[in-house]
Amino acid sequence: MNWSHWIRQTHRWVSMAFTVAVLIVTILVVSAEEEPAEWVYLLPLLPLALLALTGLYLFVLPYARRWRDGRGTT
Repeated sequence: MNWSHWIRQTHRWVSMAFTVAVLIVTILVVSAEEEPAEWVYLLPLLPLALLALTGLYLFVLPYARRWRDGRGTT
């Protein structure tokens, strides 16, 4: 498995983890009788940070490939 494929698969799985984390937080906030602890609101931030990093890599990948091949960016 090459590096780009591994990053792409990680991005897909982390996106699912992020979705589940947001759903859990939403359910906890809606169903809680009292205000949940603050760490509950921070739960989705780790998957979101990983999504940002892998997403930036995937966004830049085609441009870097063109630049590396010497074709320019247009």
